[in-house]
Amino acid sequence: MAEKLYRVGTIVNTHGIKGELKVVPITDFPEDRFKSGSKLFFKKNKTTEEFIVESARKHKQFVLLKLKGYDNINDVEKYVKSELFAEGELTSELNDGEFLYKQIIGLKVVDKELGEIGQITEIMELGSNDVWVVKGTKYKEVLLPYIKDVIKKVDLDKKVVEVEIPDGLID
Repeated sequence: MAEKLYRVGTIVNTHGIKGELKVVPITDFPEDRFKSGSKLFFKKNKTTEEFIVESARKHKQFVLLKLKGYDNINDVEKYVKSELFAEGELTSELNDGEFLYKQIIGLKVVDKELGEIGQITEIMELGSNDVWVVKGTKYKEVLLPYIKDVIKKVDLDKKVVEVEIPDGLID
């Protein structure tokens, strides 16, 4: 395995009895990463296992993943709580205001009135808009909807996101 592996999801549970896995995707391109025929890797403890995607479908905020040759819940239960990886980096043309997860995770979040809020640690896809999870010392966890009323400016060069947090969003 010469190529670098990129984390693309976490297996949180099984789904049904026919070997499907419930995955929280951590990738900008879930439809490419989890498409039929894709090669993915499990990593648990120090072992890495390779497998091929048979099928995948979106279900709420999860991806239900079916692996080739794994047709029973008993075959896949051992993979619950495993991290899922893929080879190579996927990129595509981004429109204005679109970012890759890896560009956003780790950025410092600053509100002009409240000062530094913390760092973006996670992005949750919640249907109508993404929510950026910010953790810091001043505020334990802040959930910021990715909408123009809240996210004012993303400066990738300075690694800073300028925000305007509406009243009531932070205790």
